[in-house]
Amino acid sequence: MPKIIKRVAVLTSGGDSPGMNAAIRSVVRTCAFHKIQCIGIYRGYQGMIEGDFIEMGPRSVHNIINKGGTILKSARSKEFMTVEGRKKAYAELIKAEIDGFVVIGGDGSFTGAQIFNKEFKFPVMGIPGTIDNDIFGTSHTLGYDTALNTVIECIDKIRDTASSHNRLFFVEVMGRDAGHIALNAGIGAGAEEILIPEEDLGLERLVESLRKSKAAGKSSSIVVIAEGDKIGKNVFELKDYVEANLPEYEVRVSVLGHMQRGGSPSCFDRVLASRLGVKAVESLLEGKSNFMVGMLNDKVTLTPLLQAIKGETLIDRELLRVSEIMSV
Repeated sequence: MPKIIKRVAVLTSGGDSPGMNAAIRSVVRTCAFHKIQCIGIYRGYQGMIEGDFIEMGPRSVHNIINKGGTILKSARSKEFMTVEGRKKAYAELIKAEIDGFVVIGGDGSFTGAQIFNKEFKFPVMGIPGTIDNDIFGTSHTLGYDTALNTVIECIDKIRDTASSHNRLFFVEVMGRDAGHIALNAGIGAGAEEILIPEEDLGLERLVESLRKSKAAGKSSSIVVIAEGDKIGKNVFELKDYVEANLPEYEVRVSVLGHMQRGGSPSCFDRVLASRLGVKAVESLLEGKSNFMVGMLNDKVTLTPLLQAIKGETLIDRELLRVSEIMSV
């Protein structure tokens, strides 16, 4: 018989992403709608271990749907990676009479939830919150759309300078293991080349492509690089190589860094967060557990946490072809 859910906790874990606050708001208000209590856990799993809890109601989440970051704070907990740490967390949840929790985060956060569920049979649900969009079982993760718009805005401004001074700019964006941001933002911003971890362009081919661009009359160029691309040890080494082989180019590097994570979430991310939060709470109330809520074909779906963690997200081959055609 499924456990009766009367008190649901919510936490954010791992790197922050725009839309996390909107998801917290959705979880809290869905609990209020169904007349159950909601508990906020500060500082992710570390806060769970330390019992850093607060009761939350509809008014405690007013005016946060438009804010980036997370009001519950986020942290990575090494202690939660140990059996002893998870036992402490379980004891705190039981003491607070919490019946299940919703974790908003990425694959590392989901791994912790999945192990916790396996050890203690404790009801858990996951909401994908990461700008990298690298979680299996959903077409979009919270913050991805906002991050894309932020990157596009930055590249548009960089292009003004590139055109004014006839420069080549290497723009590094986030994406340690996945090139979704680089590929989509590169196409959207009209980049001449896009370098992603999934595709090895190679140094010689990059130089040849830039040489052709110069011969075709392009006086300035933008190359978007995912931070996980393996073409060079880092973007600055790549800059030195291109300058040595193409002295006619004046090369500059811009690393966008953490500005991609911040800022007010887009309308898409706010609506997505609201839909996923409702589904997460109502799934717990229906007796479901150990799932991630996601979006596929504009429908809210459930994917087993283990599958979400281990499943491989593939780069869109059609977009790769589009980027090749657009770079002519």
